Amino acid sequence: MKQDTKEQDVLLVKEKNEAKLKAVTGFDENGKLKTEAPKQANSASFLKINRHGNPLENFFTNFNRQYKNPTDFQFFRVPATLVAKTAAVLDRMLKEPDTPSNKEMLGKHEVKPEDFAKTQSQTSKEKPNLIDESKVDWKQLEMLGVSKGFLKNTKNLEPMLNFQKSPGLIPITIKTDNLNIRTDARLAFRQDADGNFKLAVHAVRNKPEIDRPYFGVTLSDEDKQNLLKTGTVGRVIQPQYKEGEITPVFLSIDKLTNELVAARADKIKIPDEIKGVKLNENQKQELADGRSIYVEGMTARSGKKFNAHLQVDADKRGIGFRFDNQQQQNQNEQKQVRIPNSLLGKELTEEQQQKLEKRETIYVTGMKDKKGEEFNAYIKINDEKGKLDFYKWNPDKAQTKGAEVTPDNNSKTQVAVNSEGKSNEATKDVKEPLKKGQEQPSEKQQATKRIRAKTHSM
Repeated sequence: MKQDTKEQDVLLVKEKNEAKLKAVTGFDENGKLKTEAPKQANSASFLKINRHGNPLENFFTNFNRQYKNPTDFQFFRVPATLVAKTAAVLDRMLKEPDTPSNKEMLGKHEVKPEDFAKTQSQTSKEKPNLIDESKVDWKQLEMLGVSKGFLKNTKNLEPMLNFQKSPGLIPITIKTDNLNIRTDARLAFRQDADGNFKLAVHAVRNKPEIDRPYFGVTLSDEDKQNLLKTGTVGRVIQPQYKEGEITPVFLSIDKLTNELVAARADKIKIPDEIKGVKLNENQKQELADGRSIYVEGMTARSGKKFNAHLQVDADKRGIGFRFDNQQQQNQNEQKQVRIPNSLLGKELTEEQQQKLEKRETIYVTGMKDKKGEEFNAYIKINDEKGKLDFYKWNPDKAQTKGAEVTPDNNSKTQVAVNSEGKSNEATKDVKEPLKKGQEQPSEKQQATKRIRAKTHSM
């Protein structure tokens, strides 16, 4: 039975570099979008959409799988019986899309691909981790002063449960009978012969060990320069992990720990397309050989275009991006907070440092302001901004938080005068810094104040 066209809609699309809307007819054999002019004569080939059903889900599932940058397209849903007329009206409105009346009408007809991409993303997030948590030896973590909750709160747990190293450095404590050793390391789970997962610790090194042979491979001066400059050796090397057996690998430096990391060349897949840019055969061969290529016109998730050097990164087990402002890029990527031994001249106790590691609030007394006078404050780690926040009140209890250094009552007047340049009637014209707990100027300060006031009046 033929379906009534009054119950059907047609999907119109406007591509980024096209001036007019076109009607969608489907996908070609290569998965690309097929379109026709929105004329009544072409109506038989239009993709018809049941107004009361949800066939758009399948269409946009295929669309989002095929196109790396769906934001280059705008889709509009219009009645099948009024395709030509509605398309002409929408074309005029798209010339001035910010006009309120045009914006409202366009919004009523627009269908956004990203709405379907979000649904797919949410579904993918529900996939279980590759490592079963019940097979992880969590006691090993506790022995290093690290909890499962800490890994989860700092967003390190999920990558680790998928056979990756922790994205950031984690402070660990190694305790012996007479000594506690504190350091930073990247952690990972590695499977043993029994199928259980033990902890692998990748501690921070002072510098990469590039002067000694790597499993029988002596690195050349060019290799060393490449490692120090770009983080990769720039070629495929062939170490012998087993006697008489050569394994081709890519070699890189872990930028957080300075550890040399290798990845088997046969396990790294060179993609045909990266961030919306198709690679030619020469570019793919350069990457497969471990060399760097420069690619322009790639598209970030935000939709912005960017250029970068691409090269296989053994630490990431894939293609790495290197920008001209690499130092700034590294700073943006790493916001991991290191636990300090002291703050503003005040040594932190081991208990205070452990509380900070657990993301708990501590109260520190005896810190010094710009004038060298003491003050107190509550302190807590801000992982999102990668820094320590200072509070007037306890942020775990107070309803209103202040994210600035604010002293307690014993130091309030002293800090206001010494560091903030403020003054009340009692301290007016007193230039000498007040001491801790001092709210009134001394007799000597009072005399100086009277002389200044008299001079000012004269």
